[in-house]
Amino acid sequence: MKILLVDDARSVLRVMTTRLISYGYDVICANNGEQAVQMFASAAPDLVLMDIEMPVMNGFESTNRIRAFEATQQWAWTPVIFLTSSDTVENLVTAIEAGGDDFMSKFVPETVLQAKMKAMSRIATLRQRLSVANQKLMDLANQDGLTGLCNRRSMDLRIDQLLAHSPDQEGSLGLLMIDIDNFKKYNDHDGHQAGDACLRKVAHALDQTTQSATVQSLSPGAFAARYGGEEFAVVAPGAGEDAVGTLALKVVQAVRQLAIPHANNESWGIVTVSVGCACAMMPLANVASVASVFREADARLYQAKKQGRNCAVVAHPSPT
Repeated sequence: MKILLVDDARSVLRVMTTRLISYGYDVICANNGEQAVQMFASAAPDLVLMDIEMPVMNGFESTNRIRAFEATQQWAWTPVIFLTSSDTVENLVTAIEAGGDDFMSKFVPETVLQAKMKAMSRIATLRQRLSVANQKLMDLANQDGLTGLCNRRSMDLRIDQLLAHSPDQEGSLGLLMIDIDNFKKYNDHDGHQAGDACLRKVAHALDQTTQSATVQSLSPGAFAARYGGEEFAVVAPGAGEDAVGTLALKVVQAVRQLAIPHANNESWGIVTVSVGCACAMMPLANVASVASVFREADARLYQAKKQGRNCAVVAHPSPT
């Protein structure tokens, strides 16, 4: 367990640190509340032992700021125990209202301190397990179970976050709508298990192509998602018309290079995709503006189908 010990008295820091280390815990020290807030954000301790009266910033204000920081993090809660030499009712009430969880004298007996630390260590272990479990649940909620890509819900949330974080940002938002050509015929001819395997291979190719686009700065932050059935999407933040068109061609080529046999995909004989692209200028005004980008990309997708499939059609950037 990692403990952040906060006190302006060097003697207290020295004595408490020695005691806590003897119990087998890691200890980092701060001399005032302001330093504690900074160290908390960078060190991520499992427990905070906080003095109340300190220069620069007292323990109550420091704890308030720590709780405010935790409010911006997922599943964040760290026990805070206030240390004081005066066990007054007023201090206890203020400590709890400031976000503290317990109250302890600086001169607490050895056996009591050791017992409290054992309890806090159990809580730290449970918090770690809970964090892992929550992350697994989050992954299940956000990933498509078959392909491992973002699911539709996750894609919508990430687009919302993108727009919320850059309400006044200029630039563009690229979108690719991707459909596997004649996929129903593939399923009917080769069976649904083969169809699932095909979807996974295509999804992997899309993911690799999208990651490559990010590395090559074609569209930093681009990601692929399963839109539904045999339809996929690639969201490309900051990608202009040229970048979107280049990415779309790379997607078509990547799937074609898989060379998955598809006897009922006329003219090609292998699994191919059609891609419709749209590009909108930022900032997007509202949800309707986002929906219009999807409609435009979808219209280009059907145009690609009419042109014989295994190709991409790009729409010109549209103002919002």
